[in-house]
Amino acid sequence: MIVADGPNKERRGDNEKCLETREIIEKSIDWSCEVMMNYSPVNLGCKIRVSSGLNWVFSNVEEAIILEDDCLPHPTFFRFCEEMLAKYWGDERIMVISGNNFQLGRKRTEYSYYFSRYVHIWGWASWKRAWQNYDVEMRLWSIIRDNGWLEDILNDARAIKYWTDIFQSVYQGDIDTWDYQWVFACWVQNGLSILPNVNLVSNIGFMPGGTHTDNAKNKYANLRSEAMDFPIQHPPFVIRNGHADNFTQQTHYNRPKLLSRAKG
Repeated sequence: MIVADGPNKERRGDNEKCLETREIIEKSIDWSCEVMMNYSPVNLGCKIRVSSGLNWVFSNVEEAIILEDDCLPHPTFFRFCEEMLAKYWGDERIMVISGNNFQLGRKRTEYSYYFSRYVHIWGWASWKRAWQNYDVEMRLWSIIRDNGWLEDILNDARAIKYWTDIFQSVYQGDIDTWDYQWVFACWVQNGLSILPNVNLVSNIGFMPGGTHTDNAKNKYANLRSEAMDFPIQHPPFVIRNGHADNFTQQTHYNRPKLLSRAKG
């Protein structure tokens, strides 16, 4: 299933680039399969195009593995996702399976993966049952914003301020994105993510002109991917790894760059 935005009329040559990209993708499918395409004729932007594309995906299938165009997976990423999708199919505690590990070399568990509150989407998988909780407009935010909801989830004042600012900016329409709404949906459902104990996907899209990843010196740029060992070693309990999450909040979500995601 291929989802693509349309050309931006304000960018010279964008129409040709869109057509070229679609042709490359279609010609690269060299295995026997049904190909379904969802191409927008006009430029919708990150927020609307990705969210509407994922709505289309989950209106057609019960589960999916999702890759953005600048995410390069290790081959074992797919088997990992397939096995996790099957194992946690009916477990509503689990909302997301991610291929990302942002612990920067720190091993957080003796098992193949651990559970987290954080939603990393540079290569991920999920189910229709989870995605049905998604609302790109985050309409519930105005209802629960001031009732201590975030304080009940997070135990750090800076983290609470960070996510309050992020969610408020998304709700107001100040950020052209779709992913913070997915974080919000997962947290509202008290959902957990599965994160591998090694990084399975490298984001190679950090470069000038990148939509949200324009700093090639970012510590997560081209983060090396590794192989997942099989058979998978499953943790005996579904318990969030607090040490890993605290590290993620401090290193990955400590300085919001709202301007980089602002409209225009």
